[in-house]
Formats: sequence, C-alpha cells, structure tokens
Amino acid sequence: MKNTMGNSVALTVFGESHGTAIGAVLDGIAPGIPVDTDFIASQLVLRRPVGSISTPRSEEDKFIIESGVFEGKTTGTPICIVIPNEDTRSKDYGEIRSKARPGHADFTAFAKYHGFEDYRGGGHFSGRITAGIVAAGAIAISALKQKGILIGTHIAKCAGISDREFKDFPADIKALSEKSFAVLDGACEEPMKNAIIAAKTEGDSVGGVLETAVIGLPEGIGEPWFDTVEGLLSHALFSIPAIKGVEFGGGFALSDMRGSEANDEFYLEDGRVQTSTNNNGGINGGITNGMPLIFRCGVKPTPTIGKTQNTVDFIAMQNTELSARGRHDPCIVHRARVVVDSITALVLCDILAGRFGTDWLVK
Repeated sequence: MKNTMGNSVALTVFGESHGTAIGAVLDGIAPGIPVDTDFIASQLVLRRPVGSISTPRSEEDKFIIESGVFEGKTTGTPICIVIPNEDTRSKDYGEIRSKARPGHADFTAFAKYHGFEDYRGGGHFSGRITAGIVAAGAIAISALKQKGILIGTHIAKCAGISDREFKDFPADIKALSEKSFAVLDGACEEPMKNAIIAAKTEGDSVGGVLETAVIGLPEGIGEPWFDTVEGLLSHALFSIPAIKGVEFGGGFALSDMRGSEANDEFYLEDGRVQTSTNNNGGINGGITNGMPLIFRCGVKPTPTIGKTQNTVDFIAMQNTELSARGRHDPCIVHRARVVVDSITALVLCDILAGRFGTDWLVK
C-alpha cells in the first residue's frame, strides 16, 4: 500500500478524486531553496483543463502549503501541500460502481482493496492526483534551475500528427515554458486540437507521445545496475496515469540500426567530452555522460469514452455493457506534459542529492 517514491528526496501523494482534498508531501529537500508560489500556481495552470479539448471539470487548484516553507524558503522539514477538491459530481459514478470501465483501474482496485476503495472518479487512481505531483515538482524544478539544469517537454505526436524534434535545446526549452499547448512547431497546434475535437465529437479519444529534454546535468550521476538513470526515471514516469511506454534516446529504433549507426562517437570541444550524435539519450551504462538527457513517453488514449463497450459487473459477476457518464478528457497528452516535467525534476533531485548530498541543491 505504498504511495512514496525516492530515497534522499522523497515524494508521497495522497487523496482521492472526489475526496475533500488531494496533495503531496515532499521530504528531504534541502533548507534554503526559494519557493515561488506564483510559479507553483502557473505550473498547476498547465495541468488544468483547456476548453473543448479537455474535461469540463474545472478545479481552481488553490493549494495550501501547510508546512516546510517559512518566509519564502524551504526549512528542510517535510513540505505538505494540500489542494482542496471543489468541483465534484460523485452521483455520476454511483450507478456504475461495480462496472469495470475498460482501460481503467476499477476492477484491479476492487481486487486489491477488497471493495473498500473510493471508486468515485477513479478515486486514488485518478489523474486528479497528479496536481499534487505538479505542485511539489514546481519546487524541484526551481531548485534544479538554480543549478543550471533545465527541463522541457513537448507534444512530439498527438493523434498521429507529429511535431518537430528539439534543435536548439536552451531556446526550445525556454519557448516551451511559455506555451500552454507545448509544441515546438506552431503549425502543429491547430491540426492536433482539431483531431482531439473530432474524436470527442465521435465519443472517442486520442493519445500521443511526449518527448522530454534535460540539459545542464553533470556527467557521472546514476548507478550501473538497479538504480540507473533510465530505471529510476521509468519507475516514476510509469506512475503517471496513461503512460504505457518509455524510451530513451533512439529507443526501439536502435534495434533496426547497426552498431556503426547507433554508437555515439566521442570528441573533445573546449575541454569537454561530447558525442557527435545522441542515440543513447545522454546515458551510458545507466550513468549520465553530460549530453542532453532525452526520453519519450507513450500516452494511451483516454480510456473513458462515450461509445458503448462490453464489460463486466464484477460484483454481480455477469457480462454487461457500459456507456461512460460523467466528465472526461478526449485527450490528456497536453495536460500530462507538465506532470512529466514535474516527475522528472523530482527524480533528478533525488539522484543528485544521493550523489552529492542534499545541500548540493542549494544555490
């Protein structure tokens, strides 16, 4: 029944979609790190629904920092962030309590928690829980930025429509931080949004791919076997609802290459070791090599759709049909982008604190 990740810097999430509140506890973060509440609020805005391409549920995400911050800086004690739930409609879920929504965790939650789980709106399995991750992640992002480490995620693909790849990493990451719909090529935005709306009109949904770049990481962090950078990041990234695949660098495409194509050749420039390509995504042997850290997350289509689907009533133990009710997103790719940034920042803070000590994160 564990809901915590991290060793030196640990994150615990709590709450349910239709409970009184959700939130997160961030423990192990160094004292003296500035906490910008306006930045936390702006990050939460990036996670919130956006017009017709998102759910009608509208939460203001008015967060309360209950502990761990004093006079605008971390104290070194656990930071507890609480976000009240205000726009809930639990009656939408009463009639389908025992019907397993295809693609959701209704049946597996029932199997694990023996029927005592809060099933409303997906309960503890809801994407709503990621708001706490984003709030805590904003503190981690700020801490990394002070050390010259920047994170940016764009919608590499949505509904089969592709964005361009990263080119100028610092400029692209800065540009993404200023966009609510995170594409590098502005010409992709309208076609992607139109495809989302088209799926919604048909009572369906779409998925996509998020690509993340991290620059400024020192070489030499990570462990060679069970705590590799890829392993720790993947472990955390797969906790984000709808993430069904993670690949680093060239990923699965490397399997179609020869070694002469896949290998990243080394060279020296201004006294630094660099590689001419980055097929390995900035990691060799589970350890960073100083090149940009690159990975992609596959996001499945939102499982709640308006079409009638076959399912089971797992209490009555009989076959039945289900047509989704309630409010749901036709696509969550654009909203998940800031969650990926936040999870990435939290994992990297943990790895860096484990390597250099927690005080390393203080400027």
